[in-house]
Amino acid sequence: MEEEARKLLEEGIRKKLVSPGKGELSTFPNGTKVIFHYRTSLCDGTVLDDSRTMGGRSKPMELILGKKFKLAVWERVIITMREGEQAEFTCDNKHTALYPLVSQSLRNISAGKDPLEGQRHCCGIAQIHSHHSLGHKDLDHLQANPQPLVFAIELLQVLPPGSFQLDVWAMTDEEKLALVPQIHEEGNALFKQGKIPEASEKYYNGIACLKNLQMKEHPGDQAWVKLDLMITPLLLNYCQCKLLQGHYYEVIEHCSSLVFKYEDNVKAYYKRAKAHAAVWNETEAREDFAKVLQLDPSLGPSVAKELKAMEERIRAKEKEEKGRYKGLFCAPTATATTG
Repeated sequence: MEEEARKLLEEGIRKKLVSPGKGELSTFPNGTKVIFHYRTSLCDGTVLDDSRTMGGRSKPMELILGKKFKLAVWERVIITMREGEQAEFTCDNKHTALYPLVSQSLRNISAGKDPLEGQRHCCGIAQIHSHHSLGHKDLDHLQANPQPLVFAIELLQVLPPGSFQLDVWAMTDEEKLALVPQIHEEGNALFKQGKIPEASEKYYNGIACLKNLQMKEHPGDQAWVKLDLMITPLLLNYCQCKLLQGHYYEVIEHCSSLVFKYEDNVKAYYKRAKAHAAVWNETEAREDFAKVLQLDPSLGPSVAKELKAMEERIRAKEKEEKGRYKGLFCAPTATATTG
């Protein structure tokens, strides 16, 4: 252990054992899957990320060793740990320069977004030396002012190669493409069972898988368009889940991106109309419902039903507000007093 600690120090990493693990230290061959919780802090104690609270839920990190993860120092420190061990690693700047990009991806994932959103047009090193915003003030500050970071890690599980199913991101392009129809079917089955959050996650995984492949193609090329046409039904299903979960603004955003590319996509207009109606955007909802009728007149009864429901909600809201403010500006009734 002392020898390992010395090696780490020479590499600019200081380890502090918080709680010892159990069993023997793994040899961690390439292909080993490690599952761990992490908390990233500045040296003054300011917490940047915590896998136990990120996105409002506790979700540990999963890595497959030897896959050239962008933040190499995590792999370096993990292989010094036993299963169940908790430790803190203070790492020099040379190990933490790419953390802002890694954190941006992890935050995107926790928010249900594309993990590579914001990184499409720029490689990691170029972004570090540019003024490109990562969309988070703390990460922008860290990117502009690289500094040592403290990683508090709890190693939950070590799975040897071959003992688990590969995650999507660890697959080859061919494996990813072949997996998407299966993911789509699994999402549909979960949706029919009423398991909306689980179905939503399946659809998202399929979308992320295809977007990863699409990034390797030139926008507008035949291969890019073919992948985009595979993404579209998954994205519409994802939006249906988000409608049911009440995430209306996310639905508006995704459907807007679809109708921008595919002006005749009636399902995108229909879902966006319902989302607009839910957040009181009456004008936008009516415009989208009108577009739905223009594209597919057979949907007239469904549109009429949605418009009637929206109008009833608007009237109820107006009545409630009228009652709430009634008498607010009326003069108080005078009362007689006796001396």
